[in-house]
Amino acid sequence: MKIATVVGARPQFIKAASVSRVLRNDHQEILIHTGQHYDTNMSDIFFDELHIPRPDFHLGIGSGLHGAQTGAILEKVEEVLIRETPDALLVYGDTNSTLAGALAASKLHIPVIHIEAGLRSFNRRMPEEINRVLTDHLSSCLSCPTETAVKNLKAEGITEGVSQDGDVMYDAFLYNLELAKERSTILQTLNLDPKSYILCTIHRAENTDDPARLTQILKALAKISTPVVLPLHPRTRKIVQELGLSSLLEKVKVLEPVGYLDMITLEAQSQKLLTDSGGVQKEAYFAAVPCITMRDETEWVETVEVGWNRLTGADEEKILEAVEKFSPPADRPGIFGDGQAAEHIVATLSKWSLR
Repeated sequence: MKIATVVGARPQFIKAASVSRVLRNDHQEILIHTGQHYDTNMSDIFFDELHIPRPDFHLGIGSGLHGAQTGAILEKVEEVLIRETPDALLVYGDTNSTLAGALAASKLHIPVIHIEAGLRSFNRRMPEEINRVLTDHLSSCLSCPTETAVKNLKAEGITEGVSQDGDVMYDAFLYNLELAKERSTILQTLNLDPKSYILCTIHRAENTDDPARLTQILKALAKISTPVVLPLHPRTRKIVQELGLSSLLEKVKVLEPVGYLDMITLEAQSQKLLTDSGGVQKEAYFAAVPCITMRDETEWVETVEVGWNRLTGADEEKILEAVEKFSPPADRPGIFGDGQAAEHIVATLSKWSLR
């Protein structure tokens, strides 16, 4: 088969690399980078170090309002699909690139394959939730990472073309953690001992664009006695400065965003993880690190149900209580598969009748 893959951000490239390594053994893949997220870490070394194939098309869309960005991606992806006439289009996750790619393909009657299908936070205020739901309803083949995702689709009347294959992010984490052990020197650079610090990430609009929520989170960070390491996105840093909250970060080790190998090293060696990121919640589980999620809900409910993830919202007291007292059970079930999701996905696709 000839499959066009649409990705728009660094995490999607990392996931796609796991599938591409298997997919390209038997099928032709065309990799389309929309440019939705411009990331200076996506230099030549990013592709070389992580063994990631370079895109065949770079659409250069860039950032913008949701409607304008989604429309621009749809237009450019459509042009590539008309030119390349693939048998199917493959998308990952829940970005604007995901939805725009699915829309472009469906209007051209090209079957859509959605990897990470069935995830739901049940919060329609999140743009990612809208992207997930619409993409699933446009897709012909839906690869679910967990049993919960399969159940979510069934509840919406989607049962055809659904498979539970495991999580490709788990594949990527296992593969790249071995690379990180060889190549990352971030702990030495920051003079950190393993398990001596708490790692924090803050980037969700529901927290960064709400001054009250962001203030509560930063007040909590300021009171944590264990050293806190915070790779901070430039946009979040700017908001902190504009709100006059920089003093709350005086005791926090604030970093510029770090590369993926350094990030998973920091995750794996942290005492606990404080985050509002969906991806980091899972990586914490993969690394057997207790996770405290500063959101009111999560699409990864399984991690909460098995006791390895605690939801605190943006509540200062709840965050501090979790940092002090939260301890997961000894058991950590294999809810995200066996680390061979890419093999399962490609096997499913190879048996799938596209037309």
